Amino acid sequence: MFDGLKEKLGRFQEDVEAEAADGDADGDAETEAEAGTETADTNADATADAADEETAADEDLGLAKKAALAATGRTVMTEAELEDPLKQLELELLQGDVEMSVADEITDRIREQLVGDTRKQVESGEQVVERAIADALREVIGVGQFDFEKRVAETETPVVMVFTGVNGVGKTTSIAKLSRWLEERGYSSVLANGDTYRAGANEQIEEHAEALDRKIITHEQGGDPAAVIYDAVEYAEANDVDVVLGDTAGRLHTADDLMAQLEKIDRVVDPDLTLFVDEAVAGQDATNRAVEFDDAAEIDGAVLTKADADSQGGAAISIAHVTGRPILFLGTGQGYDDLERFDPDVIVDRLLDEE
Repeated sequence: MFDGLKEKLGRFQEDVEAEAADGDADGDAETEAEAGTETADTNADATADAADEETAADEDLGLAKKAALAATGRTVMTEAELEDPLKQLELELLQGDVEMSVADEITDRIREQLVGDTRKQVESGEQVVERAIADALREVIGVGQFDFEKRVAETETPVVMVFTGVNGVGKTTSIAKLSRWLEERGYSSVLANGDTYRAGANEQIEEHAEALDRKIITHEQGGDPAAVIYDAVEYAEANDVDVVLGDTAGRLHTADDLMAQLEKIDRVVDPDLTLFVDEAVAGQDATNRAVEFDDAAEIDGAVLTKADADSQGGAAISIAHVTGRPILFLGTGQGYDDLERFDPDVIVDRLLDEE
């Protein structure tokens, strides 16, 4: 998963190490030259004024700090050493479909951490750079994260979840996967087909309901989606079902009438959670759509499908930061069990794992 992004981050680490090594070599040469000059000056003028010596010491503070750090096995990274590697990293993030403001945020955070940072004797430059990358990524992709299972447990039943997104991104399959995920944690669920526009939508979700042995609420094609989900809520209340999982039409974010229907569902049903579904491989398109859907009916989080096929990671890196809403799940295959909670720490560890 995210092999392309992992490769880009690895190259950045190597570039910074190379720049830092060149800087250390230059610094050593400058220190030796300056030390020789200072010795000659001292022998030639042993009666130099104390004030002049203090002024000279102030002027050489940066050099003296570098010399002292070198003597104790430490180095300091400068902005000049980081400039080229950071520019290259930003370019490669953009090429990997990371949204521009997110790429800027990542590189800015890395710069803030590394410029002027001193490296301890016990850690390598690679460890310092890796820690800075990990912290920057974690802060960007971890936006808005919450304990999903705890949220479900603390919400009055039935917990109503509505799924939104465009056609063909795996929305209905994600509903079925989440129904299985909930079952494994002791929660019952009913499925509701609010996708009343698409021919064959009832049949598709009915296949999942039959495979999972779930109750499904449907209306005739062309019916009111809000009414379907409302009926599912009433069924859940009457039958002590824990969770309602409501599908919606695979609306395009540019289709005003369909987006208006989504707003109506939000008003009529007042779902506890609205989850946006899109493909991880869609990159910046998925990020842009997430913003549009969040504007229409405020989303609470995202589910990214086809994460197992995503080498770039653009959507996974960008959506949470741009919308302020967390990525909650990753679809990692075709089976009902192929749904993984999105854990920023786990994702960062994978991205920086050398294996």
